[in-house]
Amino acid sequence: MGILNVTPDSFSDGGKYNEIDAAIERALQMQQQGADIIDIGGESTRPGAETIDDEEQITRVIPVIEGIRRQDKGLLISVDTTSNRVAEIALEAGANWINDISAAEESIEILELAADKKAPIVLMHRKGKSKTMQDAPYYDDVCREVGEYLEARAEIALASGIAKDNIMLDPGIGFGKTFEHNLILLKGLASIVKLGYPILLGTSRKRFLGEIISEDDPEKRVAATCATTALGVNLGVKIFRVHDVEENKHAMDVAWAIKTASDNR
Repeated sequence: MGILNVTPDSFSDGGKYNEIDAAIERALQMQQQGADIIDIGGESTRPGAETIDDEEQITRVIPVIEGIRRQDKGLLISVDTTSNRVAEIALEAGANWINDISAAEESIEILELAADKKAPIVLMHRKGKSKTMQDAPYYDDVCREVGEYLEARAEIALASGIAKDNIMLDPGIGFGKTFEHNLILLKGLASIVKLGYPILLGTSRKRFLGEIISEDDPEKRVAATCATTALGVNLGVKIFRVHDVEENKHAMDVAWAIKTASDNR
C-alpha cells in the first residue's frame, strides 16, 4: 500500500503531492514500483495535527481519485478518512477501500457504508485523537489491550454486515504509543495476527525509527522501515503501508522467499 498524502502538513511528505497532477503522477509511479493499493488521505494524522473538515478533504482527494481512475481502471485505491461522507463520495469517485484510523469511533455510519458497498475497511487502534494522542499514553499491557480493542471493533464491523474477508486490522504504530510501546507491539505482532484478520502495518519513516538510528530526517529512515517490513512478513502481516514502495517491496520479497523456502534435496 503506497502512501499518497494530498496535504500541506503531513509529517514526511506534506506539500509534495497536494497538486492534482503531481499526486496522480506519484500514484502511478508507486504502482510501477510494486504498489497494489494507493492510500489517499486529505487530512494529516501526525501527532498534534488539527482536524480538517469534510469539504476540504473532499476538495483534496476526489480530483486525485478521479484522475487516477482516468489513467488506470484497475488500480486499487484506498481513502484514508474517518468521515463517512468523505468515504462515500470517494467510493462513488472510484475508490475501493476505506482506511479508518478511528476504527469507526468517529463515524459508526462508515461501517454501514462499507457493508452496503461491500468495500474492504481497515480499522486501526488509536489512543485518543491526533491532537492529543501522544500526551503521555499509558497501557498495562499494550499488546493485549490493542488486540482486545481491535477484536471488539472487528466484532462491531461484523455486526454491521461487513464480511469478515473485508475487515483488516492495524495496530496503529505511533498512534497514542510511546517509543517503548511501538517496539513491544512490533515484537508481539504475532498476537495481533492471531486475531484471524489480515493485519496492516504502518511504520513508514516514523519518529521512533528515527530515534533508534539517530536520524531526524524522515526521508532517511527508509532502511529502518524496511527492517520492520521484513519482520512483519516473518510474523504474518499481510499489508504494508509505506512511502518508499520499491525498497519495501524488495525487503518484503526477500523476507517472503526466506520464509517460504523449502529443502527439496
